[in-house]
Amino acid sequence: MMKNGIELLVRRVSAIPQHSISSSFHFLPQFCTSSSASPSSKLFIGGLSWSVDEQSLKDAFSSFGEVAEVRIAYDKGSGRSRGFGFVDFAEEGDALSAKDAMDGKGLLGRPLRISFALERVRGGPVVVPRLGKSKRERERVFK
Repeated sequence: MMKNGIELLVRRVSAIPQHSISSSFHFLPQFCTSSSASPSSKLFIGGLSWSVDEQSLKDAFSSFGEVAEVRIAYDKGSGRSRGFGFVDFAEEGDALSAKDAMDGKGLLGRPLRISFALERVRGGPVVVPRLGKSKRERERVFK
């Protein structure tokens, strides 16, 4: 698809009917918020600078407890960071402390958006927490 002389790659996404979602999950129009995931030892870290690597992310969070694993999502085509990742702590309490202390704080010039990671259901949709703009603000961009 071309728009203003720029080739756009477009993928259609359909919404999940509300009646097919388990009542144990609380989905908002933005897909989910930080309150939709119950506390766990794994944190979703959004708003990462492209220059953040696994070691710098681990260093930023290791003061809160033992970090078991750090993963950053990378674009398969370009190899560039997609701007989010996950930090898995050995203890759930350490993850809670890190979330409370680091949410909204800057890392390499970008404010972090932190929530508890949602479990990925094999074969199910991948839901990434949207902690930024409201649905109305996002829709204004496309009008």
